[in-house]
Amino acid sequence: MNSARRTSASSSLRALLLTVGVLTSGCASAPPREQAAEAVPAPAAPTALEAREADAFFQDHRFRDGTVLPEVRIHYATLGTPRRDASGAVTNAVLLLHWTSASGQVLRGKPFMDSLFAPGRPLDATKYFLIFPDNVGHGRSSKPSDGARTKFPAYGYRDMVELQHRLVTQTLGIARLHAIVGLSMGGMNAWQWSELYPDAVKGVMPIVALPTRIAGRNLLWRRFVSRQIRTDPEWKAGFYTTTPRGWRDAFPVFRMMLDGVPHLQATLPDAAAADAFIATAMTQAEGMDANDVLYSLESSSDYDPEPALGAIQARVFALNFSDDEFNPVSLRTLETLMPRVKHGRFVVQEGDARSFGHLTQAHPELWADQVAAFLAFLEGA
Repeated sequence: MNSARRTSASSSLRALLLTVGVLTSGCASAPPREQAAEAVPAPAAPTALEAREADAFFQDHRFRDGTVLPEVRIHYATLGTPRRDASGAVTNAVLLLHWTSASGQVLRGKPFMDSLFAPGRPLDATKYFLIFPDNVGHGRSSKPSDGARTKFPAYGYRDMVELQHRLVTQTLGIARLHAIVGLSMGGMNAWQWSELYPDAVKGVMPIVALPTRIAGRNLLWRRFVSRQIRTDPEWKAGFYTTTPRGWRDAFPVFRMMLDGVPHLQATLPDAAAADAFIATAMTQAEGMDANDVLYSLESSSDYDPEPALGAIQARVFALNFSDDEFNPVSLRTLETLMPRVKHGRFVVQEGDARSFGHLTQAHPELWADQVAAFLAFLEGA
């Protein structure tokens, strides 16, 4: 291998470690139980950019599959200070929603802090009150790996959104959000918010999330990963003692689909680089719970905002990337569906060898200017 190819393979491995680390960041076990917040928590000094973390507990919560949990824990963090109008209503709250198999913690990492939340950046935490929940099934919120395993409710995206809404309205006492910025699964949740709670949010920014049911290649890879887990004898109907081989074998495909074709072409020039990509992905899979992944992938089955797009009242600014293989631009989905949204706008940002396909979402320095454009769009309302 010549020096240029060795450099390329090394860069590929570094990129894999970064992006897979970002993908799984924040999937920690639950901390000891804390008292749920009853109102907006007192913020830290506005310039400190230090998150305040807490847990909200909802008693006897009924999921849409009919299961009732005696208690559901939703972990969350906040940055910034809530501002109120003359009536006492919070006016500057922004909900930040993470992607599948991650948590709110990943959105508080240095790339997001530097690009979005630092003073002078689009979502400056000295100006906005930022809310970062861990969705049910993720992070430090209630999830299968807490002990229930496959006896955990078969939650869907609508269950996620209902619990987000309870957190915002009941725990934090916020009747109307200024905005929601959601990434991938979080973007799909943002679409659902705009339909389920039309008076509860001024504007939403779904990033790498299309306003239609999951189908085609996006559905196929999800079913492939689910099948690899469910049919593996080591899975033992969810009561495994070691990471099922089917999940370890499936994760490289999961990981490949997240990346962009130009980026993979540039960073995997030969068999050695490809083998390193696969080996690293399989190692990373060991750190992820197979049941948590299974539930999170299958939870998308109730997602389909397309029929109600015409009823959305919020301003919508959708952002996708041309090299996103989950949401192929060749389908022209945004071009077809966005005209149904009364106050809608979309951007398909061009991908290149510097971008990461679907995982460009994890590199906000590449799209922070689009967040600024979204906020300007809201100010024009």
